[in-house]
This record gives sequence, C-alpha cells and structure tokens, in this order.
Amino acid sequence: MKTTIIGFPRVGSLRELKFASEKYFRGEISAEELQNTAKELRSTHWQLQQENGISLIPVNDFSFYDNMLDTAVLLNAVPERYRALSLSPLDTYFAMARGYQGERGDVKAFAMKKWFNTNYHYMVPEIEDTTEIRLAGEKPFAEYAEAKALGVPAKLVLIGPFTFLKLARFTGEKTLSDFVEDTVKAYCNYLEKLNELGAAWAELDEPYLVKDLSAEDIALFTQIYKTVLAAKGSVKVLLQTYFGDVRDCYSEITALDFDGIGLDFTEGKQTMALVQKNGFPKEKILFAGVVNGKNIWRNSYEKTLKILEQLRPVCGEIVLNTSCSLLHVPYTLRNETKLAESSYQKHFAFAEEKLEELAELSQICASAQPQATEAYQKNQQLFCEDRHCSNAEVQRKVAALTEADFVRKPAFAEREKIQQETFQLPPLPTTTIGSFPQTKEVRANRAAFRKGEISEEQYVDFNKKQIADCVALQEKIGLDVLVHGEFERNDMVEYFGECLEGYLFTEKAWVQSYGTRCVKPPIVWGDVSRAKPMTVKWSVYAQSLTKKPMKGMLTGPVTILNWSFPREDISLQDCAYQIGLAIREEVLDLEKNGIRIIQVDEAALREKLPLRKSDWKTEYLNWAIPAFRLVHSGVKPETQVHTHMCYSEFADIIQDIDDMDADVITFEASRSDLTILDVLQENHFRTEVGPGVYDIHSPRIPTTVEIKTAISKMLSRIPKEKLWVNPDCGLKTRGIAETIPSLENMVEAAKACR
Repeated sequence: MKTTIIGFPRVGSLRELKFASEKYFRGEISAEELQNTAKELRSTHWQLQQENGISLIPVNDFSFYDNMLDTAVLLNAVPERYRALSLSPLDTYFAMARGYQGERGDVKAFAMKKWFNTNYHYMVPEIEDTTEIRLAGEKPFAEYAEAKALGVPAKLVLIGPFTFLKLARFTGEKTLSDFVEDTVKAYCNYLEKLNELGAAWAELDEPYLVKDLSAEDIALFTQIYKTVLAAKGSVKVLLQTYFGDVRDCYSEITALDFDGIGLDFTEGKQTMALVQKNGFPKEKILFAGVVNGKNIWRNSYEKTLKILEQLRPVCGEIVLNTSCSLLHVPYTLRNETKLAESSYQKHFAFAEEKLEELAELSQICASAQPQATEAYQKNQQLFCEDRHCSNAEVQRKVAALTEADFVRKPAFAEREKIQQETFQLPPLPTTTIGSFPQTKEVRANRAAFRKGEISEEQYVDFNKKQIADCVALQEKIGLDVLVHGEFERNDMVEYFGECLEGYLFTEKAWVQSYGTRCVKPPIVWGDVSRAKPMTVKWSVYAQSLTKKPMKGMLTGPVTILNWSFPREDISLQDCAYQIGLAIREEVLDLEKNGIRIIQVDEAALREKLPLRKSDWKTEYLNWAIPAFRLVHSGVKPETQVHTHMCYSEFADIIQDIDDMDADVITFEASRSDLTILDVLQENHFRTEVGPGVYDIHSPRIPTTVEIKTAISKMLSRIPKEKLWVNPDCGLKTRGIAETIPSLENMVEAAKACR
C-alpha cells in the first residue's frame, strides 16, 4: 500500500530555519545564506521521507513564514503599500509578514488568524480593487526542480483556489466574485506549468470544505474546479481536505474529475459514514487520513486496520495518509534524551516517527496475516499496557462539582461598581498583557538553572532584579496597572505544565506557531492537579515594590489544555475541569496574598471551537466557558478578574465570551483594523474591554498619533468607563529598543484622550 503525508515541519529538527531567519532580520547573514539554509532543510526533509518509503513526497510545503502568504505572492496578490517600498522580493515578502519600518517607508503587516482549529497562525491575504490575480511567482516550480534533481517522487502542494478566496480579505469595493475568473485562470496556468515540467501529482489543499457550506459555496467550488480540472493535462490532481469531514459537498467532490481525494478519518466524524453510504468512485484514489497529524500519541494499528477493512469493499486504490500536515507536531523524538530514559517515549510519535508508522502500516497491510506481523503485535502490546496515570482524588473532586462552583457572586454590574470604588483608576487605564521582553540574559539565566550551573538562590535573585527593573520601568512610563514581567517563564503554557502534576515535558519538541515563533507544548499524561503554588511568590514580590495594582498572571484551563498535547483516553471536558480546579487554587492563593487584580489568559479559547456551528455548544462551549468560570467563581467582589484572547475571530461567539463573567477582557484587535468594535457595540457587550491598540508581533514602533486614532475609534463605540488601553499581546518576543518607545507612545496617547 502506498503512503504519503500532507506536509512536514519546515523549521528543522533544531529550529534551524528560525535561527537563520532571525539572523537575516538582524543583518547578520545574507539572503543567499538564508536561501542555502532553506535548501538544505528541504533536502533533509525529503531524504528522511524517502528513507521511510513515502511514495508521494510533498514539495512546496516549505515556507519561510506561511503557506497562505506564499500563495498570495504566487498569485500576485501583493498590496500596493508593499510594492511601493521597492524592496527585494524576499524583503517584500517579509514586510507583508512582519511589517516594515525604515528608510523605505512604514507599513503594517498582514493580519494573522488561527488556521482553522489549530494553534498555527496564517497570514490573511489582502486583495485590493486594483489587484491583478495572475500566476506570478516561481517558488513551487523552483522547489520541484530541486526535488526532481534529487530523485524525489514529488507531489506539488498548494493551497486550493476555493480556500484561498474564502480566507482572503477584500479591502476595497470589489468582492470575492470579482476575482474568481482571474484566480481560476491562474490555477489553470499553474497546472499547465506543471505539465511542462513533467510533474506527476498536484495536491490542492481545500480545508475550507470541512466547514459549514452554503449552496452558494458549493456552487462556487464546483464552478472553480470544473474549469481548473479541465487544464490538468497529464498531471494527476489530488483534492486534499483535513480537520473534519466534507458532509456538505461529498457528492459534488466525488463527481468532479479529481484523480485522488484526501479525506480525514481522524477528525472527520462522518467521513466513514459518507464513504459507506455513498460509495467512492473506483477510478479515483482515496488518500485516507488515518495517522493523526495533530497529536503525538502512537497510532493504534488495530483501529487503523479496522478503518481500512471497512473501506476496501467500497474503494479501489487506497493510499495511507496523515490526517493533516505534520506541521502541527514536533519534528523528532531523537532529541528527547530525558523521555528516552523513561518508559514514556514508546507511547509517542512525532513527525519523524509518524513516517515510520506509515511505513509499518504499509508493510502490515501487505502481509497475508496483518495481525500476525511483529510490528502489529508490538503495537498491540503497547496499547494493552497500564499507563498508571490515574489520581482518584482528582477524579473525586471533578465528580463532586455542582452548579454553584461555576457561578461568581455578586453579579457583574454590582462587582463593577465595587471595583471602581476600590481601585480609583483614571479613565482609559493603561496596562500591558503580561510578559516583558525575554532578553538573552533572561533566557541564559533560566537555562543555567535548569542545567544546575547556578543555585536556586542565584536564579531567584536574578529574576528579582529583572522584576524590580521592570516595575520601575512601568512606573516611569506611567502605566496604571502593572505586571511583573514573567521572567521566570519559558512559555505561558509550558511553565504551568511544569508546575502541575500529570504533565510531561520535552526538551526540543518545538512546534511552529507563526513565522519564526515556535512553542513547546507540554503533554497531558495523566490526571492533573496542583502540587504547590506556581506564581504567588513572584507576584507578591512585585506588588511589594509598588503602590499601583500588580496583576497576578495565570493561564486559563482551556488554553493550557488547547496548547498542550491532550490525552486521548478521557474527555476534553474532564481534563479541562481538572486543570480548572488546579488554577482555581492558585487564584485563591493570589487573592489571599494581597493580589487584587488577577489575569487568567484564555488566549486559545476560540481556536478549538468546532468548525461546524452545530457542534459549538455540545462539543465545546458547554464545558469550555464553565471551565473558565470555575477558576474565578470563588474570589471576592473587589478582586478584579481579567482575561486575554489573541489572534482569532470572535464575532460569532461574542456572547459566550461575555458569559465567561470576567471583569475585564483584552483582545487582539490592531491587525484586524479594530473590526471587533462593531461586534462589541452590536451585542451590548457588558464586560470592560481592552482591544489592543498596537501590534506586538511586528517590530515597528507605533506613533502616538496612530494610537490616539485607534483610541478615538474605540471611544466611538465603547463607553469611556468600560475601555482599557493596552497592546495586542504580551511583549515577550519583542526587544527592549522597540518596547519602551511603543509603551511610552501608548501612555501618552491614552492621557491625551482622557
């Protein structure tokens, strides 16, 4: 049985692409040196797949920043403000991704949004009225030439035209329909070019098909592909879907002239039923997504073989595939020395190991007696083992929860009056989201402590000095509500995972979040509980340095869960409530120790929302919102609870966000042009809000004038007594040089607007 994958992690096993890109941004290496690093990584990744016998290897899944951005450049969708900079093609690309501020001009970056239900962020293409969509770039063809020279059995991968248009932002008077014809022509030209090059397979990714589709959507998809597929020539075209099932358009998809169709049998709840009920065209190849591309647990060969057994009677050829790109899991277990020394590692499969799983599954399927093969027997034995991950006391606490544990008293309106009297903050109070820049000295101090090179006393003293400097800086700038800077934290989820029972941690299991930003998600191994206070000593020390309110900084249970690799043996609800009880204990400890404002970040609340609206409540919101309420329901009325949410689309769940019953919510807003303001106004949003006034994911420094403009826009829709002024997100990834003037400009703008 043949095998393939949808995509492979591009940052490298040790984040080589991240470090090379950042060196290029700092001017330490040339564009040629950066391109050479990229070429070496592509070659390494292809070779690894070849060694594991992958039959069709994805090419053009590599990106310097993001594949949606790559597609925009390929289709000539480069807004005029970036062209006007007259930069090199590579620097224009990075200006779109990161913004640009220099001698050539000052432009903001593209907006970022979460990629469907993942923690990966994509760049939102902007299509202006004057944009001429056409095939303009060479990237996929150049990378195909590289692969061909290395003897790689290539499958050219590209975001499909339907998904590209549905996710793009149209900034003028024209709408999606005005660009369909040119987009279709560009994709036809793309396939014609692949014919000229002698390519065998072209994969067009259409994940938008797993969302709720209207009749108009289905008609548009069909219209696009009838024309595109007519241009395929000798190239075989694979329609690849992932993150769910295609229940709204299965019959339309299978009726079109695709040579292969990729379906998700991992997250696609109705995928098997669709195939069994409607059949599958024998002349087409089914690319079956049976290896989970989003989680790190070993594949159950027993379950996978059962899926394949059900498919064989109704399908012709089947190719074993991942459920989605392996971009969403770490690169390899080879770098995990501590896990290797334990009994844990055998339960996990990162990207490299998933290649091995596909190879083993292929061999098992080729056997006359699959269940008798050594690989199958070994896998069965693994899944029969007791992982010893239960905690009876934690389970008892979750089972004992009642409705009262999820309700805070008194009601919001009464609390708001009490808190206004308690804190006496000025109108438009200023604050930051939590973290301050993590300098190389801060990271070195943490690394030295982990390695045992310095004592705990030295580690703590260093961090206290950082906190003291941070508090002094905030007071000098004039911020109203302060933070301690989070210098003890490597990551807003991993840090808490390390402080909780039931978690496992990796050393180098990095996953790309956006661009050069990578995260190291912890693994939920067993039942979760709090062994000891996690943040209290740092917050209490910081509060002792100032008379201004100091925020206690925590990560909420839903975000901790969503940004971890979750268990697959219990429900997400039970796991969220376990984490919620642990964070609740920390909240009450902070309050008991004099911290009067506590921020519980739920940055990832939106991203795991099911892609189909019919599932929102029953499968997610009915437990996700209560999990947050569980955390803060026990605090006093005068304790102010904040939360923060980053890059997502909030309009469709804004009432549910209000029902979280926080006192203040800060949002990402600047990259999306503050479009959330209208939604807040229309829904009579009750909670006090702080839509971000500037983008921290870009190195550019916002001017006082542009921040004043943003605040004025906010005040036209939000009452002054309910508006806070803050950046978009934490400042961890920024440098001191841009952070200080940005915050100074923000405070100056807020004072001017008071």
